[in-house]
Amino acid sequence: MATSTVFEDTVTDHAEHGEGGWNCAAERALEFLSGKWRPMVIYWLMDGPLRFNELQRRLGGITHRTLSKTLKEMEADGLVARKDYGEIPPRVDYSLTQKGASLQPVLLAMESWAKIWR
Repeated sequence: MATSTVFEDTVTDHAEHGEGGWNCAAERALEFLSGKWRPMVIYWLMDGPLRFNELQRRLGGITHRTLSKTLKEMEADGLVARKDYGEIPPRVDYSLTQKGASLQPVLLAMESWAKIWR
């Protein structure tokens, strides 16, 4: 009978890797896609830059506050770039960075999986 090696492969010293001691590359990758809105923001920005209101319209049920917070977090994580044109009225575009765009194959694979298993 085979035994699982998940515990041996992913759990390390708690002090070295923080609470829980997990050291799994997939877990770190999923942190960038965590939450309800992050994958959808990336999805809509895959076709090119969008202004805040257009992105909010495409996302549907997201509030102004939640979208603003999500975009700030994604910008801090290096996934989204914010371009402020310094105009009145304010004009700001959001686009994917190279790091954010590199998640496109992941999202497309998730989309394919969802179509198969709906």
